[in-house]
Amino acid sequence: MLPIDRQNWPAKDMGMNCASAGPGAANLKVSDTQPDATHAVLAPAESALFARFGRAHKVAAGQQLFRRGDIGTHMYIVVSGTVDLDFGEDLVIKHMGQGEFFGELGLLIGDHPRSADAVAASDCELIELDHGDFQKLVDHDPALTAYFLRRSIVRVVNNEQLLIRQLRRRNHDLEEALDNLYATSHQLNQTEELIRTDELTGLYNRRGLTLHLQECRRAGRSPGVGLLLIDCDRFKRVNDDHGHLAGDRVLQNVAHILRTILVGDDLACRLGGDEFCVFVASTDAEGLRTMAERILHNVQAQLAIEGAPQICPVSIGITLLESHGSWNDWYARADSALYEAKRLGGNRLHGLEAVPSPA
Repeated sequence: MLPIDRQNWPAKDMGMNCASAGPGAANLKVSDTQPDATHAVLAPAESALFARFGRAHKVAAGQQLFRRGDIGTHMYIVVSGTVDLDFGEDLVIKHMGQGEFFGELGLLIGDHPRSADAVAASDCELIELDHGDFQKLVDHDPALTAYFLRRSIVRVVNNEQLLIRQLRRRNHDLEEALDNLYATSHQLNQTEELIRTDELTGLYNRRGLTLHLQECRRAGRSPGVGLLLIDCDRFKRVNDDHGHLAGDRVLQNVAHILRTILVGDDLACRLGGDEFCVFVASTDAEGLRTMAERILHNVQAQLAIEGAPQICPVSIGITLLESHGSWNDWYARADSALYEAKRLGGNRLHGLEAVPSPA
């Protein structure tokens, strides 16, 4: 085995809403010190864990690691150099650099068809792990591996949604891969609550939402009559002007407002960053808009509080759910309505073919 130089691993701050490192940082939970789940960059702790069980692999410029459609069982981490991922279909080529990982589904579920061609753009040094190494990672550090699994699920879901928007069709192969990935997660029962719940707000995270939708599908019932997609307006300004602790407080207050309006089987979820959603099951189509207006009213009431920001305006996209639809269909329609609400100035709701509410 080639020696692995851990000094070259980057320690990048991916801009999460958490307090800066300082006294007591060692007592932070795993997710408090990890990068944003949507990014393919390993944190130092993850890098050290994977380097411990991985194998060094040198690749010459122009060498192909795998092709689309190949059955893969390996994940790769770039120590130095650049690897290009070409997904075809006129999609943008991804350039994977130092500290980034790819092919994670081969590690997590094994025997997974590759969705891209991977070619070394320069001489590279990689770390290679195969499906057989996954259980070693779980045994050695289940919490950190659970967090990596959560990040991978979120990243795969986000990539699927991007492909749907670009190609305007569903990616059935990726959905099947996700189903296999959910089965693998049963090995992490001791950390199920960690990967189901968003630690900052206490709401469901994407993982929890996915499990909920699976349970609804197995039971043959709809998750509700409608979907509200909520996004904070000008949230970045709160972080920039008042710091990430103020940003955390804003997200927690938005989550609290969502919890206060939930009834029965309604479900609220933080999708990531400053984006939330609510599956509404407790009312009809007419009541769906009323519920969205209550959220806007409660947010606007807190905006009147003087001093450090407690909340920021929100925009809401609304859509009805049809029984034969899927999350991707519902999200795409709600996201389109949300985009229109923001285009009209934000601090409003849009959807259900209704006149937008005034700001």
